Amino acid sequence: MKLPIGSIVGLVATLAFTATAFPGSADEHDHHHAEGVELQLNNGKKWETDAPLRQSMATVSQNVSAVLADIHNHSLNAAGYKTLAGQVNEQIAYIFANCELEPAADAQLHIVIARMMVSAQTMEQNSDLAEKRQAAVALVGALHSYADFFVDEDFTLPKH
Repeated sequence: MKLPIGSIVGLVATLAFTATAFPGSADEHDHHHAEGVELQLNNGKKWETDAPLRQSMATVSQNVSAVLADIHNHSLNAAGYKTLAGQVNEQIAYIFANCELEPAADAQLHIVIARMMVSAQTMEQNSDLAEKRQAAVALVGALHSYADFFVDEDFTLPKH
């Protein structure tokens, strides 16, 4: 992925502004169009991935699965959300350092990664538990987008 940090910051800032300026505008089921940025297929096909990306996304999905029941039952505490955010950020850093997709696929992946970053940031902040939960739901939406738009036969969505 090897994305210049300025591009990452700009994309995250745009998505964060959109999410805060228009709260509730993207419901949790509209994960492909959330924050006003639309993912697209590669001429009707999913985008190719590489091993580092597949490994990191599988790890994020496993981390979410481990706490999904607590999120669903409104019983995950602030420390739990912060831990999940740290796990997500660790995998995002790994993707940035190791993933090398072709430019068009990379551009689509930036949308998914930016959504994951905004979710992690909200889970880390001093927001209330309802906002942290909403961010976790958005993270699950980003994982759904990854599954729907990227080739990864072994990827499984979070389950509880």
